[in-house]
Amino acid sequence: MPVITSDPLSLILTAILAYALGSVAFGLVITRAFGLGDLRAIGSGNIGATNVLRTGNKPAALLTLLLDSGKGAIAVLVARALVGEDAAQLAGFAAFLGHCFPVWLRFKGGKGVATFLGTMLALGWPVGLAACALWLAAALAFRISSLSALIASVLAAPVAAALGRGEMVVLILALAALVWIRHLPNIKRLLAGTEPRIGKKKP
Repeated sequence: MPVITSDPLSLILTAILAYALGSVAFGLVITRAFGLGDLRAIGSGNIGATNVLRTGNKPAALLTLLLDSGKGAIAVLVARALVGEDAAQLAGFAAFLGHCFPVWLRFKGGKGVATFLGTMLALGWPVGLAACALWLAAALAFRISSLSALIASVLAAPVAAALGRGEMVVLILALAALVWIRHLPNIKRLLAGTEPRIGKKKP
């Protein structure tokens, strides 16, 4: 973890604003803007990019992916510029919580994968690129988004340590644990062999 140097009020404000940014449900906004209906009634009902892809609209899914990852990245970069490195990590964590547990949707949000990757890229781009590469490699190998997310998140901490970014490890472990918790239904389907593959529409 970074050394805490910022004053408590700045950190509290950072956490509140980052949570608010993270809680913006871009998947819902984009699917409605594209005339695709309520995303919560489509496929798995999740508000993330993978479920948007199940609508068959790839541009909408890509836009959701970019915006959801951007939430974490922007929160980190703004907090770092205005407050400090300790606030940057807090902002990434708060934005992730906002995405997964948005108060506006009764705390029923996404699974945090895109926001996790965006946060990693902004905190330490070599670690972020490695995490993205791990996700992509697993996706190409297995064609299962949830499995790719689980692999990338669990390997991100040792990658950060190997790249000399030990101060990121505690945050990465916390985020990875939440990613796995959010994916518990997916894990059950993976074990049962019923988890849908990338791009497959789920009735």
